[in-house]
Amino acid sequence: MGGFEGNPDQESAAPPRKSLFRYNSPLVQVSLIGLVCFCCPGMFNALSGMGAGGQVDPTAANNANTALYTTFAVFGVLGGGIYNVLGPRLTLAAGCSTYVLYAGSFLYYNHYHHQAFAIVAGAILGIGAGLLWAGEGAIMTSYPPRDRKGTYISLFWSIFNMGGVIGGLIPFILNYNNSTAASVNDGTYIGFMCFMSVGAILSFAILPPSKVIRDDGSSCTNVKYSSVSTEAIEILKLFLNWKMLLILPASWASNFFYSYQFTNVNGVLFNLRTRGLNNVFYWGAQMLGSVGIGYVLDFSFSSRKTRGYVGISIVALIGTAVWGGGLANQLNYSRHDLPDKLDFKDSGSDYAGPFVLYFSYGLLDAMFQSLVYWVIGSLADDSETLSRYSGFYKGVQSAGAAVAWQIDQHKVPFLTELIINWSLMTVGYPLLLVLVKLAVKDDKEGEEGAKKEVAPSFAH
Repeated sequence: MGGFEGNPDQESAAPPRKSLFRYNSPLVQVSLIGLVCFCCPGMFNALSGMGAGGQVDPTAANNANTALYTTFAVFGVLGGGIYNVLGPRLTLAAGCSTYVLYAGSFLYYNHYHHQAFAIVAGAILGIGAGLLWAGEGAIMTSYPPRDRKGTYISLFWSIFNMGGVIGGLIPFILNYNNSTAASVNDGTYIGFMCFMSVGAILSFAILPPSKVIRDDGSSCTNVKYSSVSTEAIEILKLFLNWKMLLILPASWASNFFYSYQFTNVNGVLFNLRTRGLNNVFYWGAQMLGSVGIGYVLDFSFSSRKTRGYVGISIVALIGTAVWGGGLANQLNYSRHDLPDKLDFKDSGSDYAGPFVLYFSYGLLDAMFQSLVYWVIGSLADDSETLSRYSGFYKGVQSAGAAVAWQIDQHKVPFLTELIINWSLMTVGYPLLLVLVKLAVKDDKEGEEGAKKEVAPSFAH
């Protein structure tokens, strides 16, 4: 049985109008998914970035994040298939709604200090985040013109991380007059929930790939719908796909460092209001990092392979410098020898060094993840294939994060955590170079999936 004719996610695209800001253009659609992520994962990042979810004791946040990333690992991989069956609107709306519940669980924890609700909400959020990020990855890597994917990735990353900037301002402003506050007030969590609710509503504005038309008149994909059986088979094939195996170490490393940076750098070194301020600059640095590496990956050389080699080399050099600075900073304190909390107003020059380090961590995060997304986007050109690749990336990434949060929960020494993070990221660079050499085509050569036709129909 074929799909319903009237399904809005299966309608044909109209011919493009000559307007940069037409609704069905890749620019507008990538900007819209950026706004959705601004409201949901952007605010989640601000909440996580305060360390311990804005609480004194990190136990509840660590356990909630472990539950979150465990289910995220499963549904990140499955999310690409679910996206191909349901389309972007239902997939994204379902994912966004779970962020509101998660923020609400910490509002509850603020009063009752029962972590069970936060852990359950974290597990549910992992399901929703898997759906959201698989859909986001497909949109961000398949909607743009193939020679401007780095630019569109940096556009998305800038809009998305503006959520972290605004989200960092919320606790900073609401707790500004209390330099001794230990946990954030109710208004902070309520503010996050309001933004997340708006994101869920905005997700219905996203068009399906068959209706998005590039300026040259080409469609983002000819795939109208898929089937559950097709997606199940294709998802299983990912684990034997040599391209995905080469990208696996970078995927594993790409969120592994959050538990260390948020809890053991920002959470340990700074007081509450300063942590909020730091997050404004951490996520602001991500905007700069994504724009910088996006330019290199799209405009630095005529050959796409060469741009990939140069981009990986730049990120590797900056990564080595940043983690080297992190090592120098980490040698000054340990889990059993905690320093006095730094305040941006009262600590003077003592605040400068750790602040610059935390800013640099944000810069490196965006450059590394934007680079990986660019490589993924260079492996194929259609939404169907890239949704699975993006889902695999987010699934592996989340499995790594789940392990990282439990490593921190088991009180592994801070220095050991830093060395693990640095090593994991370093292993990914040479494998990305191999992947670019073997799989990335120069612009004139075409990409996997560029000629793909309609998939088997989804049996309703």
